[in-house]
Amino acid sequence: MAEAGTWVLLRGLTREVGHWGDFPGILRRQLPEGVKVLALDLPGCGRLHELRSPTRIEATMQHCRQQLHALDVPPPWHVLALSLGAMVAVDWAVRHPEELAGCVLVNTSLRPFSPWYLRLRPANYAALLGLLLADRTSRRREQTILRLTSRHPSLPGPAVADEWFVLSRARPVSRANALRQLVAAARYRAPDQPPAVPLLVVCSRRDALVDPRCSHRLAQQWQAAIVEHPSAGHDLPLDDGTWLASQVAHWR
Repeated sequence: MAEAGTWVLLRGLTREVGHWGDFPGILRRQLPEGVKVLALDLPGCGRLHELRSPTRIEATMQHCRQQLHALDVPPPWHVLALSLGAMVAVDWAVRHPEELAGCVLVNTSLRPFSPWYLRLRPANYAALLGLLLADRTSRRREQTILRLTSRHPSLPGPAVADEWFVLSRARPVSRANALRQLVAAARYRAPDQPPAVPLLVVCSRRDALVDPRCSHRLAQQWQAAIVEHPSAGHDLPLDDGTWLASQVAHWR
């Protein structure tokens, strides 16, 4: 599945291109020569932080398509997407399957396959509410996000939170845009039948935000291939980007 072309990377809720860290380079080195890796910002995040985030996944998906066309990157594309970004990838595969050569869906959850208490673990509701109300450019806020999304904190170290803090100062995501993205994620409903695009589902056993059973139920419903990392958290590209890139490179 790693033939020449372009891999498009999509991040999750309020995250941006910069939050991929070293992963784009790690992935590129594991793919055949000539394959490109391109990370896109969702509207309302990163370089697009001044835009209004859509409240529907379909609108976010259409914006991503427009970005690729504006960059003159020809389809078909492969998409690797995390969390909310994976919802965008699913909608893309459903509505425009001819544009995609394959999708890797990382630590996501979809209605109607999983109940709300698995899609977002209730134990984190207080912390997530605090994040929503906190200063959008707070170093402590980024430290909390790291604690919730990484299960290997000794590997990235405090430097990661500092890097995220710099990103938040340079390209802050507004509270209103964060809420709009939450609304889009909550209201999105996937079809019962799988899209006509090859799919690989990837999950982390120690994901503290999204129960990995969501990924297993999705894979079962759509008869898709699935792999599970034994110790990583929600931000799998951060916790073990080399492992994730290897799964992508050897996917058939």
